[in-house]
Formats: sequence, C-alpha cells, structure tokens
Amino acid sequence: MKKLYALLMLGALGACSSVPEQRLTVPRAPVEAKQRIAFASVALREVSLPGYAAGEQIYLSDSNGILSTQPGLLWADDPGRAITLELSRHLAQMTGARVAAEPWPFSGFPEAQVEVRIEEMVAQDIGVLRLSGQYFVSSETGRARARLFDLSVPVAADDDAGVAAIAAARGQAVRDLAVEIARNGLR
Repeated sequence: MKKLYALLMLGALGACSSVPEQRLTVPRAPVEAKQRIAFASVALREVSLPGYAAGEQIYLSDSNGILSTQPGLLWADDPGRAITLELSRHLAQMTGARVAAEPWPFSGFPEAQVEVRIEEMVAQDIGVLRLSGQYFVSSETGRARARLFDLSVPVAADDDAGVAAIAAARGQAVRDLAVEIARNGLR
C-alpha cells in the first residue's frame, strides 16, 4: 500500500504539468448470498457522503489522517449516485425484493425505506478501505431501525493493480454494506 501512496504522491508532484483526465470505474462485486427479508418492496434514498467522498476525486489517507489525491484521476460516476445504485442492485439481487432508488418508480408505496449516511469512506495507506456510518430503516408497519456500521476491506497491494485496487475495495465494501442492511435492518 505504501507503493500506492507513493504513486498518488508522485502524481501530486506532477500537478504543475498538464495531467490528462482519467476516470476509474468500480467493478461489480459478486453477490453470492441470498437473504430473506420482511419486506416485498424497499425504497433506497440517495446515500449521503462526507464532502471529500462526494466529489469526483479519489482520496487516500495517510497514517496521520491527511487526505491526498492524484491529479487527473477521478471516479467515473458521481459517487452518491453510483453507491445508491450499487446498494439498490445488491439488495435486489440478494433479497429478491422489489428494490429501487428514490424517486420510487412503481405505483403504490414501498413497504420499507432505507436511508444511508456514510461518515467515512477512504482508502488508508495501511492497505484497507474503511466504510463507516449509520443506516435507518422505516416502514408503515412501525418497524424502525437505526444501526451503525464500520466495515474494512483490504486493498490489494499488487503493484499492477494500483488505484484500481481502491475501486475494487470500494465495490466490495458497498456489497458488504448491502449484506449488513439486509441481515440486520430489513429482517
């Protein structure tokens, strides 16, 4: 991971010259587990992200908590929109329920609503991506839940993987968050 951090810092040093823009996609993390939930339909509100994670730039945190970016390297999609759609897809795949991001595209109302507020989403130079925050589940039946989450996913230290390893770790962390919501929030 130190080499990944060095790569980001080297990019920062070259910021004075013209850096071509590159956009990084997040690979789909496979959903293998199935989870039964108490609701046939679930609406997911747009995920709330901290300021540094809501933008297009990709950040890495050093051991002192200082965030750095590599000029010209950006997420391929708006992170709030992308994570909301990833969560929606994962929840639908693992539960078999009708799951959609708001605004609700179907007639009638969903049986449950999920709101996710991410407090921290950052790759750390120690080789992990941290995803933490809180989610809320509400329903007309009165089942209301609020749960904290704190997930860590290893970031591959392979030199060939580079920053793509951060994207893969983010995809896995979002999938793990969907598992957490299905198992502990929607049952």
